[in-house]
Amino acid sequence: MPVPIGLMTAAPLESIGSPQLWATTVGGLALLLGADFVLTRRPHEVRMREAVGWSVFYLTLPLLFGVYVWRAFGMQASVGFYTGYLVEKSLSVDNLFVFMLLLSAFAVPGELAQRVLLYGIIGALALRAIFIALGAAALASGTWAFLLFGVILIITAGKILRDALHGTQQQVDISSMRTIHVLRHFMPVTADYRGSRLMVRQGGRLALTPLALAIVAVFATDIVFAVDSVPAVYGVTEDPFLVFVTNAFALLGLRALYFVLLGVLEKLRHLNHGLSVILGFIGVKLVLNWAHSVWPAVPDIPTLVSLGVIVVALTTVTITSLHANRRAAHRDVQRDVQRVTVPPSDG
Repeated sequence: MPVPIGLMTAAPLESIGSPQLWATTVGGLALLLGADFVLTRRPHEVRMREAVGWSVFYLTLPLLFGVYVWRAFGMQASVGFYTGYLVEKSLSVDNLFVFMLLLSAFAVPGELAQRVLLYGIIGALALRAIFIALGAAALASGTWAFLLFGVILIITAGKILRDALHGTQQQVDISSMRTIHVLRHFMPVTADYRGSRLMVRQGGRLALTPLALAIVAVFATDIVFAVDSVPAVYGVTEDPFLVFVTNAFALLGLRALYFVLLGVLEKLRHLNHGLSVILGFIGVKLVLNWAHSVWPAVPDIPTLVSLGVIVVALTTVTITSLHANRRAAHRDVQRDVQRVTVPPSDG
């Protein structure tokens, strides 16, 4: 009996991740997170020098890891890692803008912001691990997963592009978050922050602090981000280990990168245009992967081509954003000059 088109069984997923490599990677990840906990144990304002230093450190790690992958497993695995990392890092910058809105909506004190981000990163890593395992199981069960992931990304890309073209700004409405409603229903919440404490005893019973609500809100948004990011990186590489480490490296540096980009995020006005192109391209690539498994004559897009498209898209939106910012600043200057030089009408 012939196998239905689109339900063909995929070949077992190949992975460079041996048990020893998985153990070493997870152990190193735990050490880095532990160091972050120590650094954020004492609440303090993060200065630019500190944020830049840690950002450089967390950007250097994946560069060195990619070199290790190249030497140990070859160029194809290394290019897959670098391409997946670029995808995840570009998506994480957009995620940072949402985190900025959440921290502002909850009026999180500046000295506690990095603790909220750290808990959010840990929650995101846990969610990514679950989604990656589910994605690997789906890909191993049949080529239909390529089609499903591709459609998800194409729909997401269309929504992002529509919002970008209409000038729709990302917003955060705390009152509409069901998780916050549930927490407030079952537990009281203090009126003010109590340092880095998540729970305190008030009136003889335990009460949550606003810090706990902010962390839950960040964790809830992580679920939405995982739905987009995991299929996107599976469109670049089908190796579950590489998918995990690209997500891990992209997330690890978010805490420091947040403070570096705090005043820059709003200036990347065309970032969503670029993200829509990247997600749409990867979505088409996944659909072509599915079609190639059914009809071998359908061409498959090489990973190097994917890397080129992603680099060009990110470079283009950065340049166009800078140009648009200069034009906007020039218009503002001209408007101010006209207000000064044009005398008020006597009529």
